[in-house]
Amino acid sequence: MLEVIAETVGDAIAAEAGGADRIELVAALSEGGLTPSIGMAASVIEAVGIPVHVMIRPHSRSFHYGREDLAAMRGDIEALRRVGAHGLVLGALDGSKAIDKDAVQRLLEVSGGLPVTFHRAIDESPDLGASLAELAAFPSISRVLSSAGKADVRTALKEVKQLQAEAKRLGIVFMAGSGLTVESIIPFVQATGVAEIHMGTGVRGKDGQGRSAVSADKVAAAKASLNAIKSIGNP
Repeated sequence: MLEVIAETVGDAIAAEAGGADRIELVAALSEGGLTPSIGMAASVIEAVGIPVHVMIRPHSRSFHYGREDLAAMRGDIEALRRVGAHGLVLGALDGSKAIDKDAVQRLLEVSGGLPVTFHRAIDESPDLGASLAELAAFPSISRVLSSAGKADVRTALKEVKQLQAEAKRLGIVFMAGSGLTVESIIPFVQATGVAEIHMGTGVRGKDGQGRSAVSADKVAAAKASLNAIKSIGNP
């Protein structure tokens, strides 16, 4: 399963054309991804035929949200449900960077049962295994996006493999992201057993930066690598 970050309608169309299985729609990729406008979300959902999961993140200051932040996030979720979002991407930590279960619950209350990905906020938590178990207890949270606490997931093969096994035991999907490139997909997936990968700059234009558009050719190459792993089997 290949999820690709999109910031624009053009990004989403290119991702679908290249064979992406799902879109994560964000604004301000350079800030780590913020909530896009409702108009942008509606336009992307209308433009593509693959699922569009939308980021719920009001600012990039931290993942610790106050009452006003949570009210805004709940409003965004309700608006995104009205325009047909297929899923949500969110996360919240408390003052000690543990999972803020109360904040997460408040957001899930208005999610309408949409599938939810808890994003890389988990990588700031002090105990990734314990955080994974806490998130698996929420029925609406179907997957966790993580780089196993590292800036580049390619440097965390052992940790990812362990978390992938624990996620499988808990019945939640572990999706790996941060730093993956087309060239690294096959060795990474074979080493870790991860079934879902998340790509942003790795499938963008020649400079490989967030300011570049998604490249359908790079997405196609990434998807071809995943298909190759399927055909040869994964140890």
